[in-house]
Amino acid sequence: MADDLSLNPSRDDFAALLDESLGGRDFMEGQVVHGKVVAIEKDFAIVDVGLKTEGRVLLKEFTAPGEDKPPLKVGDTVEVFLERVENAMGEAVISREKARREEAWTRLEEVYAKNEPVMGVIVGRVKGGFTVDLGGASAFLPGSQVDIRPVRDVGPLMGREQPFAILKMDRPRGNIVVSRRAILEEARAEQRTELVSQLQEGEVREGVVKNITDYGAFVDLGGIDGLLHVTDMSWKRVNHPSQVLAVGDTVKVQIVKINPDTQRISLGMKQLQSDPWDGVEAKYPVGAKFTGRITNITDYGAFVELEAGVEGLVHVSEMSWTKKNVHPGKIVSTSQEVDVVVLDVDPSKRRVSLGLKQALQNPWEKFVAEHPIGTVVEGEVKNATEFGLFIGLDNDIDGMVHLSDLDWAAPGEEAIAKYQKGETVKARVLDVDVEKERISLGIKQLSGDPLQGDTFRKGQTVTTTVTEVTSGGIEVKFGDEEAPMTAFIRKSDLSRDRADQRPERFAVGDRVDAQVTNVDKAARRISLSIKSLEMAEEKEAIEQFGSSDSGASLGDILGAALREKASKE
Repeated sequence: MADDLSLNPSRDDFAALLDESLGGRDFMEGQVVHGKVVAIEKDFAIVDVGLKTEGRVLLKEFTAPGEDKPPLKVGDTVEVFLERVENAMGEAVISREKARREEAWTRLEEVYAKNEPVMGVIVGRVKGGFTVDLGGASAFLPGSQVDIRPVRDVGPLMGREQPFAILKMDRPRGNIVVSRRAILEEARAEQRTELVSQLQEGEVREGVVKNITDYGAFVDLGGIDGLLHVTDMSWKRVNHPSQVLAVGDTVKVQIVKINPDTQRISLGMKQLQSDPWDGVEAKYPVGAKFTGRITNITDYGAFVELEAGVEGLVHVSEMSWTKKNVHPGKIVSTSQEVDVVVLDVDPSKRRVSLGLKQALQNPWEKFVAEHPIGTVVEGEVKNATEFGLFIGLDNDIDGMVHLSDLDWAAPGEEAIAKYQKGETVKARVLDVDVEKERISLGIKQLSGDPLQGDTFRKGQTVTTTVTEVTSGGIEVKFGDEEAPMTAFIRKSDLSRDRADQRPERFAVGDRVDAQVTNVDKAARRISLSIKSLEMAEEKEAIEQFGSSDSGASLGDILGAALREKASKE
């Protein structure tokens, strides 16, 4: 049958013989195969991959990083990547580099699946990072993943085999991303855990200041950092850590707290010093006066340093006797030395309440000592309100003249209209309430009360001056020129004769005699009548110059009375 097949082969027989001759070629292409080195030329190695075909591979593909020439000789068996069985020249297209890459990818995928580190060498710099050789596979190392802290010079790290962590792998695209920082952080975490386990709260250690921030300083305790907060640097107020420390300083600190979960270490320097608040009540008794320095000013008051580490607050309400609702910065300034009085001490809350105004004499106490009740004072009208006048006095204090104390006769609203802001007036001290910080003054009290005693009594004749003429009567004033009384004489009281009861016969400024018909001290009102005076004078004349049986007429009697009155004048 073999003879028949060889003598008369059919089309199918020919195809079977061809498959037998080339069997397995399709299967081998695109894979790593074993070959034998059959010759070594100047730059190439000739490798027999079987199937009656050979391929050429550059010698440098067999050279490992750091080697000058490959350790290769004729007869060695090597692994190469078969890209194609034959090219145009009838040779196999093979590659040692691609074989190494395939081996590396297979190995790296196993490492990546186990989340294990892989050894590699930084071989070059590219945009945004570096190229790393992972034993045949090329990976990208981002610049941010080189070290825990930014590295200015990467030269010492290049060409040196070191571990990397695989962050990402994409075989179809041939992308591998690695990190050196992840390895360092893991090692650092292990080292930190070990170091933290060796530390104890309350332990005192020396460290070096590595970094300073607004809120504190980081101190290296020998491989592990601790935070020294600004409030734990000193018992006294520290506005910024740079006031106490500088980078590179060696300091002695106490381990205040260790957080086992976050492994954060809190440090303290002031804990190594005696607490100035111990026995603070004995050092600063309530009521005692001390001198301190203003360290800080806020909207609600000012802080005064009594000694290093002990500060007290002067509340804005305790800063001045007279300046109310004023920002503390307008009363005191930072670094100013001031005298203060201790108002309260609370050691548990580490608070001392101080008073600035208490160190000065109370201006109301001083005023009442210098101006007893009844004293006449002089001041400027500061303000006029609906209930009185405010008068500026010594030491920036004010006194008030109530509406009822402005004038004996005029209503308050009318009396206050006579005064202008800025005008200087005199007043009498009526009362001083030191506790409520009030001074009561009176202007009308400068002159005596015209209604007190018997200054004016019923039936008395007074000389008045007409101040106003109305259709219903006339307004008159009388008495003391400094504090005159006023009265209204009604039309019916202007004359005994009805024909003369005309207000228009009087003019402003006329002097008119009238009789007091009523005195109402409670209402501070005096009633006057010209009519009553005329009737009283007539009665007196009749009694003196005539009687009912004398035969004299009324005209004769009045004439005689008038002549006598004229002769006396």
